[in-house]
Amino acid sequence: MNNLRFATAIHILVLAEKFQGELITSDFIAGSINVNPVVVRREIKLLKEAGYIDSKKGKDGGCFLSKNPESILLGDVYKLVNQENVFGKMNQTNPACPIGKMMNQNLENLFDDTEKNLITELNQKTLKEFSNQFIEE
Repeated sequence: MNNLRFATAIHILVLAEKFQGELITSDFIAGSINVNPVVVRREIKLLKEAGYIDSKKGKDGGCFLSKNPESILLGDVYKLVNQENVFGKMNQTNPACPIGKMMNQNLENLFDDTEKNLITELNQKTLKEFSNQFIEE
């Protein structure tokens, strides 16, 4: 994967699921992920806009899961945070070459099909199922 947005979003959602009934701060989440809180706040904003989490402002504020974790599909979260194809950009090929002139279209088809399969596979698992893998100590 070419970025960490999906991993960050899933990490935030798992924490929110594990700490249901509590407000968790972006600093707490950032400490768990080991990233800057600004990165976390960007993903929280997106997850909030999508209706997965909500937040309370102020000194004692934080975010919390606002949707049933059994109804959150991982493929939907992936689509939310990955607006670009996971495989990245194409090469600038030689249009005079019989292979080069067709390479990008064929790669684009391959990448699109692969990403559709990835989303289908991710949608086989809910946030709750994924979160259940983490044993609380």
